[in-house]
This record gives sequence, structure tokens and C-alpha cells, in this order.
Amino acid sequence: MNEAQLEIEERLERMKELLNAENMPDFRDEFLALHSYEQGQVYLGLTKEERQKTYHYLSPNELGDMFEVIEEDEESVEEYLREMNPNYAADMLGAMYADNAVDILKQLNKHQVKVYLDLMPEENASEIKELLHYEDETAGSIMTTEFVSIVANQTVRSAMAILKSKAPEAETIYYIYVVDSEEVLVGVISLRDLIINEDDQLIADLMSEHPVAVKVTDDQNDVAKTIRDYDFLAVPVVDEVDHLLGIITVDDIIDVIDDEATSDYSGLAGVDVEETTENPFIAASKRLPWLITLLFLGISTASLISRYEVMVSDASILAVFISLITGTAGNAGTQSLAVAVRKLATQDDSNTNFGKMIFSEIMTGLVTGLVTGITIFVVVGIWKHNFILGFVIGMAMLCAITVANLAGSLIPILMDRLGFDPAVASGPFITTLSDLTSVLIYFNIAALFMSYFVGQ
Repeated sequence: MNEAQLEIEERLERMKELLNAENMPDFRDEFLALHSYEQGQVYLGLTKEERQKTYHYLSPNELGDMFEVIEEDEESVEEYLREMNPNYAADMLGAMYADNAVDILKQLNKHQVKVYLDLMPEENASEIKELLHYEDETAGSIMTTEFVSIVANQTVRSAMAILKSKAPEAETIYYIYVVDSEEVLVGVISLRDLIINEDDQLIADLMSEHPVAVKVTDDQNDVAKTIRDYDFLAVPVVDEVDHLLGIITVDDIIDVIDDEATSDYSGLAGVDVEETTENPFIAASKRLPWLITLLFLGISTASLISRYEVMVSDASILAVFISLITGTAGNAGTQSLAVAVRKLATQDDSNTNFGKMIFSEIMTGLVTGLVTGITIFVVVGIWKHNFILGFVIGMAMLCAITVANLAGSLIPILMDRLGFDPAVASGPFITTLSDLTSVLIYFNIAALFMSYFVGQ
């Protein structure tokens, strides 16, 4: 446990003491002095009874500030909301930034969402309803409508007055967006530019025209690439005719990148890496379907080996190197898969030459296979005093690694073209497929040289 975690544990114990002593003034003072992340960690460490006291000690607005940084699974969020008085929960959701409130509401069923929306002020409810209508994982689903906009024909002085009045409700004020009379986005100006320029200067003379924006229907991964490429803290979201609808801030994009990385890693591992249950039966039920699928693929490999039973019987030395060839090829295929998935995730379609990518992986497979094959050729030749056997093992290694590299790069590309997540072509799947092809390659090459090592 690092120093930061120790400090949080100490704060948690202190908050528990104050709650159990029913010391509301000191609890409020010390809890609200914490950073919202630390507040969230303390809240998650409380028991249900202790959390009930916090609902009496803290206002919905104060709890909402903390809830915006809590990232819990669906069951926990629903549990926390059920603990609260419905009016209290609705006030808390209404006090949050709209995009964060939407993130929570999307984890609830439609009836629960309706209950909370009906209890909210109409202004907050209508704003959240609008965001709820956008499809998941699009720019619209992660944008916020709390931003500051101004017009081009006003002065810096009047723009600053607007900024001061709207800043308390805005999620960020580092960028101020300029719109025309029809709410079409025409420019952007930074807070720094407003501060350093004279009060009488016109916004039209200072703003950056043709601002970079994303469409409301764009995929959230494309939005993440835009913010990464331009080093933005926020990016405006527009409709098809460039009406300014909202903004997406970098903190939401960090969540998107984190979710995508977790999804990719889960796919590559063939298991949900965010699995938190301690119940072994529930954990097993989530892992078994993929393992059973791989089991049947493994059976096909075993069945293929059985076809060469006579060959292995005549030259038992062949059995020694089966796992060596299949294991090395599987590792090479997993490496190729990881590189291909990463390239698909980070490159734009317009900049991605899939033919070049596949050719590159084939050549990489040939080079790594050749070096590995020569190495094993020398080792086996000296070890078993049979360089013909070493040549068979080395040639099989070369071919198996090349084919594994091709499969590791080609399969995710094909899945991407078919509209599936390429990470689903997981490492275990590629490894098992490589086992199958490696065995086929190995024994077919060995069959050509059987007379040189029969009886070994």
C-alpha cells in the first residue's frame, strides 16, 4: 500500500469516528475539505448505515460533486441511489453536470430513470433527456451542454461579463465558443486571450476562425483521437449544419481511453479484467464459455495429432518438439495480434494501408522465424546428433511462425472490416489456432524426412 492509499485509509477511519460520534459539524468541515476523489474513496469505504448518515449531513449538491468522480459498477450505483430518498437522489443528479448524470442514469432501468427525471426541476430534466437520446459511444452520449458561448460582434469587456455570469454552471471555461445569431459555431477564443487583450477589442478580431469540431454522431474513439492529436482540453460538438450542441472535455475522453484499453485487454486475454466478484462460481460462469470454446478448438488439434500417430510411433523423437513449435508459434501470433489491434485503434482509416501492414507482418514472421529456426536447427543438431532432425524442426518453426504472424495480423483486420471489435480475436484464440496450423506444418515437413530419424 503506497503513501496516498495510507492517507486515504487514515481519513476513512477519521470520517467513521466522526459519523459514529454523530459529530456533524466536524464531519462536514473535514469531509468537504477533501478533494472530490478522496471524498469518493471515503464514501466507498463506508458501511450502509454510515452512508445513511452522510445523506443527512451533506446536501444533494455537495454529494453530487463527489458522485461525479465515483466510478463503480452498475450494481453499486443502483444500490447507492436506492439508499437515498428519491427526492434527494433526484436533486443530486440534477445538481451534477448533465453528462455525468447521464452516465449514471444509463446504468438504471427505464422505470428508475423516469422516477428521477419526474422529480427533477424541468430545466435539468429536459437537458438530461436530450442527452439520453444519443446512441451509446457517440460524441452526443458523452458531451455536456454546460459551456459558455458568445457572439463575434461584442467586446472583450462584455464577453468577460458573460463569462463571469455563466462560469459557475459551466464545466470548463478554458475555451469560449463563438456563435452567430443561429447558434452556428464560427470561432473559438481562449480564456488567456480574453485576459491579455484590451477590453474594447472585438471578439471577431481575436477569435480563431474555422475551429476544429466533432459531429454529434461521431464515434467516441474518433473524438478521443481528435483531442489527442490537437492537445485540446475540450472540443465542441456540432450537428450536421454546424449548430453548437455541446462540448466534450478531456476528463471524459480519459474515461473513454481507459474503457477502450480495458476492453481491448479483456479481449486479448479472453476474460473480463474488471471482474470484481469474489464468488468463485460467478467468476467461473463468466470465464467458462470462452474456455469451453477453446477446449473444442484444442480437441481439434489433438485430433489432428492423432492422425500422425503412426508417424510418432515410428519416430518418437518427433513428439518431443510438438509443444516447442506450437508454443513458439502461438507466442509469435499473440505478438502480431497485439500490434495489429494497436494499429487499428490508433490509425485513421485514411492513413492505414492494410496491405502494407499484412506484408510487414509476413516479413517480420519470416525474419523472426528464420532466426529462431536457425537457432533451433543448431541446438537440436548438436543435442540429438542429427542435423536432419534439426533442419525439420527449424523449417517447421520458420513456417509456423510466419503463418502465425499472418493470422495474428489478418484476423483482426478482417473482423474490423466486418464491423466487429478486433480485440475479440483474443490471444487464447490465436494461440489455439496457431497450435492447429503448427502441428499440420510440422508433421507434413517431418513426413518428407522420415527415413533420417526413424527409430529415434
